[in-house]
Amino acid sequence: MSNSIPQRSATTQKAAGFTSLLVGVLALMLTATAQAANLPDFTELVKDNSAAVVNISTTQERGNAGGNMPFDERQLEQLPEFFQDFFRGPNSPYGRGAPGGQPPARSMGSGFIVSKDGYVLTNNHVVEGADEIIVRLSDRREMKAELVGTDPRSDMAVLKITDDEDLPVVSIGKSSELEPGEWVFAIGSPFGFDYTVTAGIVSAVGRSLPSENYVPFIQTDVAINPGNSGGPLFNLDGDVVGINSQIYTRSGGFMGVSFAIPIDQAMNVFKQIRDQGSVARGWLGVLIQEVNRDLAESFGLKRPRGALVAEVMPDSPAQKAGLQAGDIVLEYNGEPITLSSDLPPMVGSTPVGETATLEVLRGGDRQEIKVEIGRLPGDETAQAPTPATPDTNGGALGLMVEPLAEKARKAAGVDHGVLVSNVTQGPAVNAGIRPGDIITELNRKPITSVEEFRQVASQLPEDKAVSVRVVRQGRATYLVMKP
Repeated sequence: MSNSIPQRSATTQKAAGFTSLLVGVLALMLTATAQAANLPDFTELVKDNSAAVVNISTTQERGNAGGNMPFDERQLEQLPEFFQDFFRGPNSPYGRGAPGGQPPARSMGSGFIVSKDGYVLTNNHVVEGADEIIVRLSDRREMKAELVGTDPRSDMAVLKITDDEDLPVVSIGKSSELEPGEWVFAIGSPFGFDYTVTAGIVSAVGRSLPSENYVPFIQTDVAINPGNSGGPLFNLDGDVVGINSQIYTRSGGFMGVSFAIPIDQAMNVFKQIRDQGSVARGWLGVLIQEVNRDLAESFGLKRPRGALVAEVMPDSPAQKAGLQAGDIVLEYNGEPITLSSDLPPMVGSTPVGETATLEVLRGGDRQEIKVEIGRLPGDETAQAPTPATPDTNGGALGLMVEPLAEKARKAAGVDHGVLVSNVTQGPAVNAGIRPGDIITELNRKPITSVEEFRQVASQLPEDKAVSVRVVRQGRATYLVMKP
């Protein structure tokens, strides 16, 4: 009998190899399915929270505007060509091709309702300089909003809308409980596309930006673009944890780094504006700098940490408490200062008049210094809206007229009328009336003087279209205006 070992056939080997491959593929599929099962589903969260998110559109006089689009020309050039055509075209809602070349500047943004009685939070830069603010809800209701107040330092604005019905409101969370790696999502109107949902994770917390060191921003990788500003940032509980405010960009568009105002700080600002009409922040009165490795070694620290006092301002709370240049603040009310940027938000959130305890390193020795926190200069009052100057002779029409000079009358070929000297936001600009137009007829009544124009204008019916006959460059045309 032979002692040879039986060999497996080629067919058997192929079958075994195929089985192994199949098992491997199934294992990968099961792993992918398990991973997918752990990813968050935002569907219900979006349904539950979209109603309280609003679109905000503003108009302002061209003379006060920095531009009629929600982003500048450099940013616009980064967009696809069809977007550029949309924003620049003659039918653009941003008025680039509107008659006269000086339409009201328009901008857009987002916001959210925080109370049943109609308070809305958004960014200050969304409504800054606006003459009119319109809030549109998800059910397409549109309401004029009153600007209650703004806080440019935190880039926040508080609006008030009125409605007979109960308004949908968001649920407010706690930004202090956020941790890097958490899932978050935003709802807003990037580039005017209403109720767009984007998601990502918290990249970092407590970020200090060069433009504002009193706000410890939340950094995320949620896609934020022009139009998202002022919209809410939600956590997976459906609670608002931040207000989307800024992006880091070199192209004008989203690059994976966006910043949100923590809702804890935002609600504090909101309540102060609503209840007191002003925002008070704590003030220490020192100029600080980062402690690097070399400075840490020279001051006797084992590692870089703390905030180095470079200068103490005269008559400041710090000077009165005995703080000195060269001190390194290591703790503030028991909280460690790791980076110098940690200190300003802590001081800013301390109530004015409260005594804070600082642990400082001075001359190699640690000591405690108690400081009565003052009020940050420049925060004495929240910036309330500046009332528009009333039109002296155009009333609610949004225009000003003056007597028609003899030379202008002959040049236009008319024997009566008044000259439009200025057009602001309102029915006149919506009708297409421009400075330089000659109004010869209003509501089918001839206009021969400024006094006559004023009298006819004061008797116009509200919410009813009226005709206006204007002469422009020697040609007469009828326009329709709705006071």
